[in-house]
Amino acid sequence: MKAYAAAVTALSLAVHTATAFAFAPAHQSSLSLLRPPSSSSLLMADTATEPKIFDQEAYIAQSKEMRLKHLEEQAMFALKIAVENYGNAVFPNALIAGDVVITHLLHRMGYLQSGQAKVMVVDTFHLFPETMEFLREIEGHYGFEAEVFCAEGVPVGDKAAFDKKYGADLWKEDIEQYDKVCKVEPFQRGLKTLKTDCMINGRTRWQGFERAWIDQFENAPIGGGLAKCNPIAYWTLEDTFDYIAKYQVPHHPLHAKGYPSIGDAKDTIPIPEDGSTRFVNFKFEGDPKPWLDYASERKGRFVGLANKDGSTKTECGIHVAGAERTFDRDLWEEGAVKNIATKEEALEIINGDKEAIIAVYAPWCQFCQGMEEEFAKYAQEAGVPVYKFRGDEEREFVSEFLNTASFPTVNKVKGNGEVVKYDSEVRTVAAFKEFETSS
Repeated sequence: MKAYAAAVTALSLAVHTATAFAFAPAHQSSLSLLRPPSSSSLLMADTATEPKIFDQEAYIAQSKEMRLKHLEEQAMFALKIAVENYGNAVFPNALIAGDVVITHLLHRMGYLQSGQAKVMVVDTFHLFPETMEFLREIEGHYGFEAEVFCAEGVPVGDKAAFDKKYGADLWKEDIEQYDKVCKVEPFQRGLKTLKTDCMINGRTRWQGFERAWIDQFENAPIGGGLAKCNPIAYWTLEDTFDYIAKYQVPHHPLHAKGYPSIGDAKDTIPIPEDGSTRFVNFKFEGDPKPWLDYASERKGRFVGLANKDGSTKTECGIHVAGAERTFDRDLWEEGAVKNIATKEEALEIINGDKEAIIAVYAPWCQFCQGMEEEFAKYAQEAGVPVYKFRGDEEREFVSEFLNTASFPTVNKVKGNGEVVKYDSEVRTVAAFKEFETSS
């Protein structure tokens, strides 16, 4: 019986050691990664000669360390599969706490240096200034260069160009379109540009009920079911900051100012709002519970924002079902609606002696998309020429000459230099016909 027990123990140790070796960082031995605490470190005295000692804080610390080692091994296992089983693993990095952990793990495993894993970042033009500065810091620290993507048709880093094309207040006018233009579309374009076949992601079950059942591997709701790896899916936020402290991982400077998670500056606040909870010099100051409680990490995100159905906004749209429906084509590409290509051509029509209908639009606008079919049908039956003019690229012009403050705006050119705006929200063939004949 003793021989049997010894054999089982030996087999268990062999499996344990082999597993540790497979995923141990290069600078650690396989045995040190998962070696159980020594008998002396357990602080349990020999009951035959000494009284029992119970050091609660020491046991908690040892248990947390054992848990963290397991989570590290598990995360590296997931990353190994994601990177080595696929040809183009891409990590969209939002530079929040979980993402800096994944960045560090990828570095430990040599995937950043080798280029086996690529890093992409989406700049919404509404981030905190510290965010892009921090990106440059970790690029230098780890020796990689991230691919940065932003709104379509806008140079990287050019906020003025974004404001001119889409409007500085787009997020106030239509938050769903803002998400689509500034987050979802560049995110998907980035994945496509980098030929991604597996997306590495920092979502966790601890972040809230919307994510409570995610696993380490799943299909993303984009790209026809793109493979997705969530290496820290089973981590709590406390685990994340324990890891950051353990390895002194570079992390976003706003954690030291009271922000548990960092998104757009326009709708992200400290938690608590007085900034009394902070992560400074790799340890917490103040009460960490407001950050570490379940589903609390993102409480300071999307503040003051609501979905169109009135519900509180908790997601930006990147990770939700339907995200693959990003609009990436023009409107009225065929049919009776004629295109006005330049401002000069528009002025000729406005100042001409013939009546016409002009729809000022933006192809990414859901309301423009919503009226596409009816307006196309109307153009086939109209008694005057019907035109489209893309207004998001010429905002000052359409504001001055075509009564446009938002999209879509439909105008009737009266043939005498006068332009009359269609003020109704009813966008049907019959309504457009009535506008044509009555104005």
